[in-house]
Amino acid sequence: MKQIATALVKAQKEFGPALKTSTNPHFRSKYADLAACVEAVIDALNNNGIYLMQMTHETPDGAMAETVFLHESGEMLSAGKLFFPASKHDAQGYASSLSYVRRYSLMAACGIAPEDDDGNAASKPAPKPAPKVEPKPEPKVEAKPEPKPVQTNAGVADFAMSIFTTFLPTAETEAELNTFWKDNKESVAKIKAHDESMYVDLLAKFKARKDEINGN
Repeated sequence: MKQIATALVKAQKEFGPALKTSTNPHFRSKYADLAACVEAVIDALNNNGIYLMQMTHETPDGAMAETVFLHESGEMLSAGKLFFPASKHDAQGYASSLSYVRRYSLMAACGIAPEDDDGNAASKPAPKPAPKVEPKPEPKVEAKPEPKPVQTNAGVADFAMSIFTTFLPTAETEAELNTFWKDNKESVAKIKAHDESMYVDLLAKFKARKDEINGN
């Protein structure tokens, strides 16, 4: 795996953000669709000799996708299978589930996230107000600074936990479990930093799945 590993590291340095260019009419919010996610990584992968492939697997209740990187040397790396249930058991429901699972499988495999449009807007400096001319200046009263909001990893940890719990039933060997854990060690660290009990629960789920696979 030496050549594909080296190529993936070089490619990741060139990845761009997944831009939120599509609008959800129900929630009136923007999100990064599948095309935006592919566009964020495809040139960097191809420039480093990597072919991006997303294989689908048959499942009766939704869609299952497996993001695979194929290097020009012949080496191949799978990011594991990911399953999402279909909201409706019709063509539209299955198609929507497939697009959803491909999008999140790709983002997880490449380690990218949607660009935070609101965060970018907030980071822009506010325009300076015009100076006020007062005939009789009053003594200045210093306003107390507002407390800064505490940032947490709750959203990131919950999303990472959902990816793990969705993957576990699809793993067929202990090697798949160990590889998935190793490839997502950053997500594991975020879960542990956010909530120790959530991390302990995740360890228990992985052990239970290993026992199932090994017939214990």
